[in-house]
Amino acid sequence: MAAVIGEALSVEGYALAGAIVLVADSQAEATAAWDALPPDTALLIMTTRAAGWLADRLAQHPAILTAVLRP
Repeated sequence: MAAVIGEALSVEGYALAGAIVLVADSQAEATAAWDALPPDTALLIMTTRAAGWLADRLAQHPAILTAVLRP
């Protein structure tokens, strides 16, 4: 399953492709989005800001393939 975390304007369109979209406009929202990821998440796409907010958590799940969107 693919999921996307980041600012609303940058990520909402990914829902059209079937990804789970978790809007995060702050570090607290990004952390909550991370905690809400389905256990079968295989691909996580993030905005640059979300990747910075979640940097310490990404190492906890090395099996999740991650990609960061260009600004």
